[in-house]
Amino acid sequence: MKTDLSLVYPQAAKVEQVDDYHGTLVADPYRWLEDPDSEETTAWVEAENEVTFAYLGAIPARERIQERLTQLWNYEKYGVPFKKGERYFYFKNDGLQNQSILYTLMTLAGEPTVLLDPNTLSEDGTVALASLSMSEDGKFLAYSLSTSGSDWQEWKVRDVESGQDLVDHLKWVKFSGASWTQDSRGFFYSRYDEPNDTTKLQEANYFQKLFYHRLGTPQAEDMLVYERLDEKEWGFSGEVTEDGTYLIISVWKGTDSKNLVFYKDLSTADAGVIELINTFEANYSFIEHEDTLFWFQTDLESPRGRVIAIDISQPERENWKEVILQAAETLGGVSVLNHQFVVSYLKDAHTQIKIFSLEGSFEHEVALPGLGSAGGFSGKKDDTETFYSFTGFTTPNTIYRYDMVRDQSTIFREPKVEFNPEDYQTKQVFYKSKDGTEIPMFITHKKGLKLDGHNPTYLYGYGGFNASLTPGFSVSNLVWMEMGGVYALPNLRGGGEYGEDWHQAGTKLKKQNVFDDFIAAAEWLIAHQYTSPPKLAIGGGSNGGLLVGACMAQRPDLFGAALPAVGVMDLLRFQKFTIGWAWVAEYGSSENAEEFKALYAYSPLHNLKPGTTYPATLITTADHDDRVVPAHSFKFAAALQETHKGEAPVLIRIETKAGHGAGKPTTKVIEEAADRWAFLVRTLGMAV
Repeated sequence: MKTDLSLVYPQAAKVEQVDDYHGTLVADPYRWLEDPDSEETTAWVEAENEVTFAYLGAIPARERIQERLTQLWNYEKYGVPFKKGERYFYFKNDGLQNQSILYTLMTLAGEPTVLLDPNTLSEDGTVALASLSMSEDGKFLAYSLSTSGSDWQEWKVRDVESGQDLVDHLKWVKFSGASWTQDSRGFFYSRYDEPNDTTKLQEANYFQKLFYHRLGTPQAEDMLVYERLDEKEWGFSGEVTEDGTYLIISVWKGTDSKNLVFYKDLSTADAGVIELINTFEANYSFIEHEDTLFWFQTDLESPRGRVIAIDISQPERENWKEVILQAAETLGGVSVLNHQFVVSYLKDAHTQIKIFSLEGSFEHEVALPGLGSAGGFSGKKDDTETFYSFTGFTTPNTIYRYDMVRDQSTIFREPKVEFNPEDYQTKQVFYKSKDGTEIPMFITHKKGLKLDGHNPTYLYGYGGFNASLTPGFSVSNLVWMEMGGVYALPNLRGGGEYGEDWHQAGTKLKKQNVFDDFIAAAEWLIAHQYTSPPKLAIGGGSNGGLLVGACMAQRPDLFGAALPAVGVMDLLRFQKFTIGWAWVAEYGSSENAEEFKALYAYSPLHNLKPGTTYPATLITTADHDDRVVPAHSFKFAAALQETHKGEAPVLIRIETKAGHGAGKPTTKVIEEAADRWAFLVRTLGMAV
C-alpha cells in the first residue's frame, strides 16, 4: 500500500487460520507472527523497521527534539533513601546514565560510595537492576537483574562492606521479591520451574513455588516452603515481619486484587503454614503486628479501603476489629513509624498523607508541597525519621526528610532542571462519560494558551488493573509542552483512583466503560476548544495500548494520531502466552461464551474494518517482550496496514534487545520519545 509520502509497507503473508469460538468463526490470518524467532517473522520485523526508521529519520524536527530531550534529561535524579542497620541507601542518576546507581553512606552528611552500578553490567545498558532487598543488619544486598527488559530475573547477593558478590546465584525467578530472615543468613523468594529454553519468552507461567535460600548454598539446596500442586495459578509472596517472628505469605491469583493470607511462625522449629484468610473475597495487605495482633489494609466491605486488626490467637471473623474506617478518599498505603500509622490517600487522584494513632484516632495531616504525588514513608516502628518523594506535572521529583516528632519536612535532594515551572499551568477538570459518570482529568500546558481548537494535544490514558494515574514529572511531556502541545491525563474507570468499585466498573463485561471514558475526554477537549480531531493524538502503553487500539477502531474520526505502545491487541488469545492467563480476572476469557462476546466486540485486532481511514499510527513494541508478547502489536500492525484507507502513515517501531519497558536504558527512552514527538510534529502539522 502507498501513501502520499511514498510509504510502501512490507507484504505480510496471510494464512488460512480460522477458529471456532462458541459457534462464531474468527479468522486469524497473521497467526504466523506469533513466533518471534521464525525466519518469516524476523524478515517482516526487519522490513517494517526499515520503513519506520526511514520515515522517522526524514523528519527535519526529529534531531532538534532529541537534542532538547537529551539536554533536559541531563539532571541529577534521586530515589527515596532507606535505612538498614547503621547504613543509608539511595539511588542516584547523574543525568544521562542508562541506569541509576545504588549508593550507601553511614550518615546523611557523609560521602556516599557506590554499592551497585548496573551500567557496568552491559555496554548498552540493557541489563537492569530489577529488584533489591537489604538484610536487616545492612550487611548484605540481594538484588535481581533483568536482561533486555525480560520479566525473568536472576538474583545475586553482594557483601555491602567489600562491594563483592558472593557465590549465590538464583535463576528462573519472576514476579517475586526477596525477604530476609532476622539473622541475615538467608531470604525467602518465589520461582517457577525451569522453562523450555526455546519457549521461555512465550510459555505460560504456572505453579510458582515459595523457597528459602541460605547464603553460600547452591539454589538446588533451597528449602521449599510452600507449593500448591492443585492450584497452578497461585503465586506466593513471602514477607518476614520486622521482628523476624513470622513469615506472612500473600497468595495471589493472576492480577485479581483479591488474595489469601497465610503465615508461618519462624520462632518455632518445623512450624507449619497456617491459613489465616483462605477465601478470595477481598484484598488484604499486611502492615505490621504487635505480638499476636496483625494489622491489615483491606477493601473488605470497604471499596476505598480501611485498616483492620486480626488477633491470630482468636482469628475468627467475629473477633476482627476495625482500626481506621473507610474515608471519602481512597486508601493507598499504610506504614507504621514512630508507633503511628502513616496513611496515604488519593483525593481526586492526588496524594494526601495523614497520621493516626495505633488505636485508630486521627492526629494530623502532613503538609505536602502542593497538588501532586508523594511516595515513600517507609521504615521501622521505632523510627522517628523517614523520607518521601514529591512530584507534579511541572515539579521534578524532590526528596524530603520528614521528622515524625516535629511534623516537619526538609528538602534532602532537589533536582535542578533547565526550565521555568512558572511558565506552565495545571488544572483538574471533571467531565461526564457516556453513561453520566463524572471523570476527572488533569490538563497541563504553557500559560497563555489560546482556546481556539488548534492546539496539538496528547491525550494519555490507562484505565485498568486498579492502577492509579497521578501527577508526575516527565521530561518527555515537558518537551511536548515546550513545543506548544497540551498534555491531558484522564482518570478512567478500571483504575484505582476511587477504589475497588471504580476498578471493577472497567473490567470484564464493563470494559467498554473505559473506552467510553477516554472518548468522552477527547470530546470534552474538542468541545472546550483545546483542540480538534486533526490535532488530537492519543497514547498509552500495555493495557493503555489496548485502550488506544480499541478507541481508534471505534472512533477513527475523532483522532489525528494514535500511539499504542506494547498493547494487548488480540483479546481472544492473550491468555495463551507467558503471564497473559493472569489477566483473565481483568478482561475475562474467550473460553467463556458471554465474555467472548464482550472481548470480540472491542478487541482492537478484530475490529479493524477494510476501507476505513484510520488516524496516523505509530505502534511501538519490543521484539522479545515477555509480558505482552510482541505478536499482539505485530498482528495489529499487519491488519491495520491492510485495512487502512488513507494517506496517513501506519507504522510499527520494533525495539530490539528490549522488553515491556521496565529497566529500559536512558538512551533508548530518549530515542523512543524523540521518535514519538517527531511523528506527531509531522502528522499533526505542528510548526516546530
